[in-house]
Amino acid sequence: MNTKQMEYIVTLAQTENFNRAAEKLFISQPTLTYQVKLAEREVGFQVFDRSGKGASLTPAGAQLVTTLGNILTELNTAIEQGQNFAVKYRENIRIVVPIRSAIHFLPQAMIRLQTQAPEISVTPGFDWYHGIEAFLKGEYDICFAFREDVDHIPDIQLHPLFDSRIYLVTLKEDPLAQKQEIREEDLAGRTLMVGGPSQSPLKKVQRRVVQVSGCQYFNSESHDMSLTYVASRRGIVLSPGFLDDHTGAFAWTPFICPETIPCVLATHREDQRKSVRDFIRILQDCYREQPDFPV
Repeated sequence: MNTKQMEYIVTLAQTENFNRAAEKLFISQPTLTYQVKLAEREVGFQVFDRSGKGASLTPAGAQLVTTLGNILTELNTAIEQGQNFAVKYRENIRIVVPIRSAIHFLPQAMIRLQTQAPEISVTPGFDWYHGIEAFLKGEYDICFAFREDVDHIPDIQLHPLFDSRIYLVTLKEDPLAQKQEIREEDLAGRTLMVGGPSQSPLKKVQRRVVQVSGCQYFNSESHDMSLTYVASRRGIVLSPGFLDDHTGAFAWTPFICPETIPCVLATHREDQRKSVRDFIRILQDCYREQPDFPV
């Protein structure tokens, strides 16, 4: 069923008369009748009951018309938004990030680009589990990623952003939060959450801490679950700095270890647009200008 047929059915449902609906649609009555019959044949049920008085919706038709009305409204809204976008912008850069905190300076970078090139828009997307896949399918122009996850993928270009350090996350009143930095032996006698979607450098640190400190541990499925456990005093967690949302809800204390998690921006090798290169440079500059910003 095409959009014209949808419009014909909705209009006929409103007027309940083929002649009035045809006049409203600026088409002939035979054309309207033919198109409605085609649509009914396609959906496999009768949408209207015909009579000498006009056309009334069947129960199945009433349900269909409600859905079609919503579809047409959303379609018209999307077209209007697209037209507004086309008037204001000539280009759009799509970037996918696993979690909002991963690129702390993304809003500032978007503002800078808007100031330098107001005709270019940036549209962010957030997807922890399928972001790289969506990027490789061409749904995004830029992808925030961990180098170890993407350095083997052909036909993409990697742009270093920062190396994320590892931090111990505790409640702010926890005695460990009073330290300037945390070492492996500091975790003796504590309960450490491990596992989840941890990157390999973090998993390596977790294993070493358990062996060296002899601390207890249990598995957590996600970062949000880990923070919930921290808040409920069930344990503490080692986490990469890019997950810190900087709200101050927890204490993030640097953990002393050689491991870091290299974070990069990936682009499609064939995409050599100046706007994409400029935006990546702006993001990199944001971190270079604040070398003491915790990541």
